[in-house]
Amino acid sequence: MVPQLEAEGSRHITLDIGRKSLGTFMKVGQLRKLLRELKPDIVHARSRLPAWMGWWAIKGMKPAPHFVTTVHGLNSPGRYSAILLRGERVIAVSQTLRDYMLSHYSWLEPARVRVIPRGIDPDAFPYGHRPDDGWRKAFFAEFPSLAGAPLLTLPGRGTRLKGHHDAIELVAELKRRGIDVRLLLLGVVEPGREAYVDELRGLIRARGLDAQVVMTPARSDVRDIYAISSLVLQLSNKPESFGRTVIEALSLCRPVLGYAHGGVGELLAELYPAGRVPPADRERLVERAAELLRVAPPIPMLQSYRLSDMQQATLALYDELTVA
Repeated sequence: MVPQLEAEGSRHITLDIGRKSLGTFMKVGQLRKLLRELKPDIVHARSRLPAWMGWWAIKGMKPAPHFVTTVHGLNSPGRYSAILLRGERVIAVSQTLRDYMLSHYSWLEPARVRVIPRGIDPDAFPYGHRPDDGWRKAFFAEFPSLAGAPLLTLPGRGTRLKGHHDAIELVAELKRRGIDVRLLLLGVVEPGREAYVDELRGLIRARGLDAQVVMTPARSDVRDIYAISSLVLQLSNKPESFGRTVIEALSLCRPVLGYAHGGVGELLAELYPAGRVPPADRERLVERAAELLRVAPPIPMLQSYRLSDMQQATLALYDELTVA
């Protein structure tokens, strides 16, 4: 990304301030010196440790840059996380996240918080995209067991929070009802998660789904995989602040089935209500999956949650602070 940023006119400065150690805080003076040289209008922090560094670095600067923060996750409440709420403007990536912050930090003034959702590039996830024949041939040659039946895709890292067990049980129940599907657990295979993958493999075997379920590492052809999926699943068993998967799949005109909590529930309520089911309600999950596989409601082209929307809203926020 650095070459692209520099080609577009940015200046990239390497300063190791993201490592969680006492040594990192020794670099506050170095950062302050740099800021005094640069004389920025705004310091924008997007995670907790850099926010602490930026906060201390601008202390005592005359004039001090405006301090802006972005909160991306439902972080555990506490003093360490609270630094992200100290910005003159605090960007929340969803209404869910805004409500969460205001409910846990009574001192946070609502007027300082702006909801600016993450955005995707619609050119990267074009409406109605269909992979070319060469990709299809190569994909099904690599994963022949996924051919010949509707494909359900659950993207997500190899962590229990992502709902892989629920997805496997969903396929097992659909099979019991005579509905033949395939399941791709995309991104679940990763270093350090071998025991968890073995656990999932045991459940797959116990349910007699060896021929129906495939697990893979993360891949670069996510767009094409979503495009051939009959359903994209979002089954996290804990609320998340946002659901980029939901936006990417709907942008491609692919149905999404997910638990209606957190940022995922917020997005589905607005963009695809037919894909919402109560959290952890496996019976309703199976029923809704069968309905969507039979006849999925039409998906309109997205008119929001675009990268350009996010950029324009962020620049407008900067103008609030810097334009007299």
